[in-house]
Amino acid sequence: MKTSSFPNRSFQGGHQTPEAVGIVEWFRVGEYEQVEKALDEMDALSFSHIRTGISWADYHAEGGRQWFDWLVPTICRKMNMLPCFLYTPPSLGIEPKASSPPKNPKDYADFLDVMITRFDGFFDWVELWNEPNNRAEYDFTFDQNWTIFSEMIGKAAYWMRQLGKKTVLGGMSPVDPNWLEIMYQNGVMQYVDAVGFHGFPNVFDPMWQGWAKNAERIRKVIDRYGGSQEIWLTEAGFSTWQHDEQQQLRIFLDALEAPVQRAYWYSLNDLDSGLPTVNGFHIDEREYHFGLIGKHGHKKLLYRLLAAQGIKNIRNSRQLAEPYRASAEPTSRRHALVIGGAGFIGTNLVQKLLHEGAQVTILDNLSRPGVEDNVLWLRRMNTGRLSIEIADIRNEYAVDHLVNAASEVYHLAAQVAVTTSCENPADDFDVNARGTLNILEAVRKSEHAPPLIFTSTNKVYGALEDIPMQTADSRYVPLEKTHAAHGVNEDRPLDFHSPYGCSKGAADSYVLDYVRTYGIKAVVFRMSCIYGRHQCGTEDQGWVAHFLLSALKGEPIVIYGDGLQVRDILFVDDLLKAFDLAIKNMNRLTGQAFNIGGGADNNISLRELIQVAERLQGTEMAVEHGDWRKGDQKYFVADYRKFHAVTGWKPAISARQGVPMLYRWLKEAKPVRNLVRTARQPISWDRLQQTYQKLAN
Repeated sequence: MKTSSFPNRSFQGGHQTPEAVGIVEWFRVGEYEQVEKALDEMDALSFSHIRTGISWADYHAEGGRQWFDWLVPTICRKMNMLPCFLYTPPSLGIEPKASSPPKNPKDYADFLDVMITRFDGFFDWVELWNEPNNRAEYDFTFDQNWTIFSEMIGKAAYWMRQLGKKTVLGGMSPVDPNWLEIMYQNGVMQYVDAVGFHGFPNVFDPMWQGWAKNAERIRKVIDRYGGSQEIWLTEAGFSTWQHDEQQQLRIFLDALEAPVQRAYWYSLNDLDSGLPTVNGFHIDEREYHFGLIGKHGHKKLLYRLLAAQGIKNIRNSRQLAEPYRASAEPTSRRHALVIGGAGFIGTNLVQKLLHEGAQVTILDNLSRPGVEDNVLWLRRMNTGRLSIEIADIRNEYAVDHLVNAASEVYHLAAQVAVTTSCENPADDFDVNARGTLNILEAVRKSEHAPPLIFTSTNKVYGALEDIPMQTADSRYVPLEKTHAAHGVNEDRPLDFHSPYGCSKGAADSYVLDYVRTYGIKAVVFRMSCIYGRHQCGTEDQGWVAHFLLSALKGEPIVIYGDGLQVRDILFVDDLLKAFDLAIKNMNRLTGQAFNIGGGADNNISLRELIQVAERLQGTEMAVEHGDWRKGDQKYFVADYRKFHAVTGWKPAISARQGVPMLYRWLKEAKPVRNLVRTARQPISWDRLQQTYQKLAN
């Protein structure tokens, strides 16, 4: 069991900071696996304190005693626990519901006596009820003068003092000095050691005045009555129901500067969408999205930063929490909006646009792991012409504003993994299809309808099962000569396999139809496999970088299928040249889709890439095999002749050149990052290219 130990009070930005920071997580009876997993997650995030509910009602229900006999010791072996005792057993309430005042106020103190006796030594502090001035938690309409509550809490606080425990008065939500006055007047506070309050800025507290102001209002009441109670922030949080993970980070950092003795953040996990809240089933959607971990295990920005830096160093991420706007006056009329600009392709594109003198705005929600590093990298370039807006393409109001200010729009944002789309097709559709529709509507409604480049995918052609194949050595080879010589062209009918294929295909079709119906200017790139600098590949996306990273780390590779699958690969610099040509030739290209990739001269099978990685690394890789993935293509090579005929474009960097370049960048990219991090002057494109070239040679 962990014992309580708090560092000396510190100061940040002139404000007193909490002596201890914990996390709030409520568990339901029987959630044994969830508890164990949550404790491991909290430990990984460097939390050592937890506030959790001990339901009086659940204790009296079937299986309740056994549950708490397991829960309390399990938590306390790893964490410092603040138990919050709440919820009246329906049979003991004035009304048969958990928020009812009890018929006999002393019953609550008796329950605490039983629990302290049962779990003596496991915790030092006890919280008395939760949000008592919130009717959903305590129905004060049955106790309008607060006499029952005062007697209930007063008796419990007195008895806890006799048993050597300290007490926290359940957190006010919202802060109400008048209610606290009543608690003093009713004699409750003489045995209470701390006053709790809650805060949910920009979620449930729209007229938010700040942590310091609310703490000051509480302190004035305490001082007026000559009290000595500490002030605790027993619950603070921010709901990402509008996908604004940056705001969650900002509120968390602000809470770390609250002038309180302790602060608890709500919560670790989003609430299960299949369960009701205290207020009812999805009556208020905000209540389901307070977690650091979203549904289907998505780790939000704040989680990732805590995992990387810990609570002690999380303040170093303040620059990610604040808006970043261009400081220099526009030098030209060119203002590029790069949607998804913090991703791998976006980072390279933004760098190039800034070098060319453009004003650039990034719109990104930072939901993909690792992109926060790209944002910091781009900020350190210090051009004065870069703005970064952390928002989601599902937020049509943010999209409208940014598109209207742009002279050209690059839409790179997407849910990118087939596997993720199969696990959560609704979110996949919401991002890829609905998000794209928001962008198209913003272009249509804008004052000048900026030209749009939309990055689609080869997955819109389906599994290509009707193309006959043969095997040769380590790859599939098409039997038909045209496919073997050039690949798949745009005449191929669309055939959506997997939710990802459907959502991207729908977006692809919407873009082309908006050109026909509304006369906007837009081009669709149905892209094959892009690779290059700043790519942090995973098993689900960015497979070239993923294979190379696995070789560098000495980790095994999982091949889904037989590994003979062939893809053409295109180095990101060549893609950027295609973007540039598309913008310059927009009047001739608008309303068309183009297959863009490395083509027949730059194709490689999965097995062959493993062999290349082994040669580069000088060691053999461990390879495991899994079942074929839904909709996986045995062979896809982009026939880019249609785009070449109009623009003259073709890849300049071969796979033989590009893969070793990426390998060396992944292995030795740190000098580039240090170059950017330590520079005091704006870094030139030429200097960066020289550094990249050193890494490639």
